[in-house]
Amino acid sequence: MLQEKLTKRQQVIFDFIRSRIEEHGYGPTIREIAEEMNFKSPNGVMCHLAALQKKGLINRTNNKSRSIVLTDQVTQELNGFPMAGRVAAGALMEAIEQTDRLDVASLWPKKGTYVLEVEGDSMIDAQIAPGDYVVVKRRHTASKGDIVVARTSEGEATLKYWFPEKNRIRLQPANSTMKPIYTRDAKVIGVVIGVIRNYG
Repeated sequence: MLQEKLTKRQQVIFDFIRSRIEEHGYGPTIREIAEEMNFKSPNGVMCHLAALQKKGLINRTNNKSRSIVLTDQVTQELNGFPMAGRVAAGALMEAIEQTDRLDVASLWPKKGTYVLEVEGDSMIDAQIAPGDYVVVKRRHTASKGDIVVARTSEGEATLKYWFPEKNRIRLQPANSTMKPIYTRDAKVIGVVIGVIRNYG
C-alpha cells in the first residue's frame, strides 16, 4: 500500500487532504493545511506536499489555489472505507492510521466514514468486543450518550460513551468492572454508527 511509506507527520497531512476531498470534493489550500497543522509558515507545508507528491500520493497544478488532488492509484485504494487503525476499548492508546480496507461501503454512507478495529473489552456491555470493527462517522461533535472515538490532549484515542458534565467530560466504558475517564479537554473525532463482527 502506498501509505506505508509515510512518516507520521506526512500521514497526518495526507489524511487531512483526503478527508477534505472526500467531504467537499476538492482539496485544501496550502494556507488551510498550515492552519490545521499549526505550521508557522507555508514553507513547511510545501516540503511535506513535495514528499507526498514524490511518493505518488498526490498531484499538484501550479498557479491554482486548490491544486491538490489524489493520484489515480490512491483513488482506487479509497473505493472502500479507510481501515484507519485500531482504537483502545480498555486503556488509552494512540489510533494510528493504516492502509487496509473493508469493502462494506454499501451498508453505510461512504462520505466521511471510516473503520476502526477494536482492542480491549471496555465496551463489551454495548456489544462491542475485541476484534470487532466499528464504523465511524467523522464528526467533531456528539450528543450525550453517543459512543464516540475521543482524542485526549496527549493525542491518544479511545472508544467510550460521551457524557459532557459541568467543567469536565466523562468518557464512560460499557464494562461494570472499569471506571470512567474524566477529562477537561477530550475532543470528539468520530461517532460510531455501526459494528461489524466476524464469527468465523
